[in-house]
Amino acid sequence: MASESHHKENLHNLQLEDEGQHRNPSEVKMSQIVVPCHANHCGELSIGQLLKWMDCTACLSAERHAGCPCVTASLDDIYFEHTIGVGQVVNIKAKVNRAFNSSMEVGIEVSCEDLYSGRHWRVCQAFATFVAKRTDANKVQLKQVVPCTHQEQVEHSLAAERRRMRLIHHNIMQDLLNNKTLQRSISEESHDEDEALSTERTRVESVELVLPPHANHQVNTFGGQIMAWMENVATIAASRLCNAHPTLRAIDMFHFRGPSQVGDRLVLKAIVNNTFKNSMEVGVCAEAYHGDEPLRHINSAFMTFEVLDEKGRPRPLPPIKPEPQEGQRRYQEALARKKIRLDRKYIISCKQTEVPLSVPWDTSNQVYLSYNNVSALKMLAAKNNWDLSSKKNKVSLYTVEESQSLCFRVEFEMEIPAQRAFILLSDLSRRHEWDQHYTLCKLLLRVDEDDFIYQVVTPSVSKGGKYQDFILLASRRPPCDSGDPYVIALRSVALPSHPPTEEFHRGEVVCAGFTIYEVSKSVSKICYYNQTSPEVLPYISTDIAGLSSSFYSIFCACRQYLLDNIISTSAFTPSVL
Repeated sequence: MASESHHKENLHNLQLEDEGQHRNPSEVKMSQIVVPCHANHCGELSIGQLLKWMDCTACLSAERHAGCPCVTASLDDIYFEHTIGVGQVVNIKAKVNRAFNSSMEVGIEVSCEDLYSGRHWRVCQAFATFVAKRTDANKVQLKQVVPCTHQEQVEHSLAAERRRMRLIHHNIMQDLLNNKTLQRSISEESHDEDEALSTERTRVESVELVLPPHANHQVNTFGGQIMAWMENVATIAASRLCNAHPTLRAIDMFHFRGPSQVGDRLVLKAIVNNTFKNSMEVGVCAEAYHGDEPLRHINSAFMTFEVLDEKGRPRPLPPIKPEPQEGQRRYQEALARKKIRLDRKYIISCKQTEVPLSVPWDTSNQVYLSYNNVSALKMLAAKNNWDLSSKKNKVSLYTVEESQSLCFRVEFEMEIPAQRAFILLSDLSRRHEWDQHYTLCKLLLRVDEDDFIYQVVTPSVSKGGKYQDFILLASRRPPCDSGDPYVIALRSVALPSHPPTEEFHRGEVVCAGFTIYEVSKSVSKICYYNQTSPEVLPYISTDIAGLSSSFYSIFCACRQYLLDNIISTSAFTPSVL
């Protein structure tokens, strides 16, 4: 009886815990204890096995949301922070962040647990894209994800921006390879021919027959299995270069270009593309054929390996000598991908407070700076601890203080279509018409149709002081779905063509911008955000302290500016002055 009473008490505690804790309907968890058959000869979990578990968990999450079979379309870049040993437990959690028409983004978190010490630590995070495949002829239209928690709202919002990055991933690489500065730096690189190793010694080719155990419930080759086979041949190629056991540190995006079925022969090829002091890039591809048919390209990926010494420090690697033509092409592309990886890690992987404000802008990192710009504003807007500081005639000023950061939000509603307000507020060259702090705003560079770089000049707060100037990246985004806001994000960047001058004191903006919600067809809710920097704080400190309401007069001027231009139908097409 005592045992039964104790069991009922535990069940009651679990029910109370579940009631107080939200569980995403699409969330799926998997826990696996690592046994020797999962590990390599160093007693560490094979990354190929981990990829299989990650893909399986993510697929189950996608199918739970879609209510129909789903296939892996891509897996974003992964950085492995730690290895996992035999006897430790791998905990994987996957949930759908956002659904689009027939595809959805699934977020995957992997952590490790030591059963003896009770310690937990993060191993990696990844984002996978899955596509719903109905068995009937009806067109797939996925239901929308409804975020409930603060974190879910952030991920739901950022998923649209990550999707945008995936769609232009190929263009980034091509633009970088066409960059003359990069081509010059590649041609200037030289290695001692006596020390350089031929890449031909690292070439690996292996064939696998796809059997029923390798297939999913749709009789297609399981995406995780293909990734595991690719990791296997890539590891062999890396081992041939260094004559040691390499450690996989990162994988560039897996992108599935076509399906494979039971009975296919899968041809896996790998070769070292380049070495960089302490790391090497291995290119790997998977192709399939059945019978006499020609090879079909299934997947490609690029994996970064390190070789660690006895103290766990990366060992230096020998330079390689690429083969003519194809080998030289792979060599150059590896250099370009390395630059992209460094830019991405530098800009995106760090916390906002750890990223230097004015990151140098160039064509290789423009998409990641843009992503960081928009995501920072969305995360600022998603904060749930805003305090109302003052309110005057329906114009509200909110603040939030966190450690050494002070953020503010100005919010008001007015009768103007949201799209029209978005067009007018996107054009920073007209901001001086309503904002007294903008003396001049000159368009320096049109990056693309949604991103622009401006020079902004503002008067000095102190009498007789220097004017300030800012080099700002403005990124504008229309809604991805109904209910999403229009977004105009601003952050400082460094533009080599416009260095600081003696004429102005160069200021910096951490994060600022607008979100514009459609309340109705004719009414919009407009919110302005700013994460203050030392250069911005003097302009609004009296408002925050409640000693002034200048913010009210500025946003009254903004409202009047919008009303005065509400009937214009001209589109926002700025030109460089």
